[in-house]
Parts: sequence; C-alpha cells; structure tokens
Amino acid sequence: MTQVIYDGTYEGWLTAVFEIYEFKLQDIVFAKIEPAATLLFASTYFVVTDPEKAKRVSNGLKQRLSDEGYHSIYKTFLSEVEKSEEMMFEFVSYVFSSTKNIEEDLGNIIVWNIRKAAKITRRETHRMKAFVRFKLTKDELYYAVIEPECDVLPLIESHFKNRYADQRWLIYDTKRRYGIYYDLQTVATVQLEFSSDLNSSKFLAEICDNDEEFFQNLWLQYFTSVNIESRKNTRLHLKHMPKRYWKNLTEKVAAVKF
Repeated sequence: MTQVIYDGTYEGWLTAVFEIYEFKLQDIVFAKIEPAATLLFASTYFVVTDPEKAKRVSNGLKQRLSDEGYHSIYKTFLSEVEKSEEMMFEFVSYVFSSTKNIEEDLGNIIVWNIRKAAKITRRETHRMKAFVRFKLTKDELYYAVIEPECDVLPLIESHFKNRYADQRWLIYDTKRRYGIYYDLQTVATVQLEFSSDLNSSKFLAEICDNDEEFFQNLWLQYFTSVNIESRKNTRLHLKHMPKRYWKNLTEKVAAVKF
C-alpha cells in the first residue's frame, strides 16, 4: 500500500494523480499534509504541487468528459465525504482506461459514487446561497457566518460577488476556519482566528453597527408575521431548512439583543 501525501488542495490532488501514473504507484491511499497514523506499514510518497502537472491531468479529463462530468470530480473533492479522494481516483482511472464515455454508466459503483457525492455538494451550495445572513459591522463590512456540510465557499463566491457587487462583505466558514472577502473589486480567501463565539451577544455588540439590532428585529418580526399557524408544516419546513443551519439564521433567533 502506498500512502500519497499532498497539500490538501485540488491542484495538489491533480498533481498526485499525475505522479501516480508517472511513477506507477500501486494500492493508493490519500492523506493531507500528515501521514495517517493507522497506516504504519504503508510506504509514503510526498507530492509537491505542480501547476503544470495538474493542468495536464485536468485537460485530459476535459477532453474525455462533459462539463458536468468534469466538474463532478471537483464537487466530489469539496464534498469531503469519507474516502472522497480514493473515489475520485477510481473514477479518473476509469475515465482514462475506457474508450467510451463512462458518465452514464450508472450501473458502475465508481460512477455512481461520484454522482452521489457531487449531488451532496450541489445541494449544500444551493442551500448556502439561500441561508447566508449578513450582519453590518461598525466599519461597514457585511459579514456572515456559515457551517456547511461541504466546502462550498469556492462555489458560492461568484454568486455573492454578482449579487452584492456594491458592498464589502465577508463570508466565514467556522467549520473549516477560512472565509472569502470581497473588497468591491476582487474576492480573496482569508484565514481568521476568533477568540469567542461569533454569534454571542458580547461579540456582536463589539463589532456590529448600532442599527444592526433594529434591522434584525424588523426581519424577525416580518418572518413571524407572515408565518400562518394553520398552514404550518414542520416536516416540510425541516426538509428545506434543517435545524443544523438555524443558529446562523436571524429569523430562527428568538430575539436579537446585542
């Protein structure tokens, strides 16, 4: 067994694929940055990310797959499902070894796994576009906190850049401890460290604009007023808005008190 260590980026993973073929590595298991302690008897191969090698693999896949098929590999990477890198490598190996288009071969577990993982990421991306709630800070930056199931920031970046082109904003993923920041011109990836709960009243009081409490309470009152009790369908509501998102949704906070 060969444990392939890469830097955790998609470009790094593509480089790893190139070198697996280049050096004919066998029985592959992927790991990010540090070797897995459970694989004590595996040989270890370290990958240094090479944009040219990554591009060659990427171009080869684009020639053999539709746009949707190609992007499903990246979405599987972002899904962070268990063994996602191994699933992706199996799929890529199948693509390169086949003389036909394999995308519709849904009877093949390799293809089905990629379809399923990519669907998880697509669903989470759609939800995050709807569930992001911005708060205005004292220095006129709109910020939002999310904790998605998948690493969706790369996929929602263009949506928010186009929708809020005239505002400075930051969307921060607390689970992965990084965010995307828009400065009215470009979007950049940022890494931040917070010493307290981002939704705590103390933290909000320190950073939020003085009018933020007023506008959040207006939104809460609106949400409450349009909620018709006789038409309440809790099961359907939870299906479209699972409880794990509620702590970052203004309308799900009983009252906003900074």
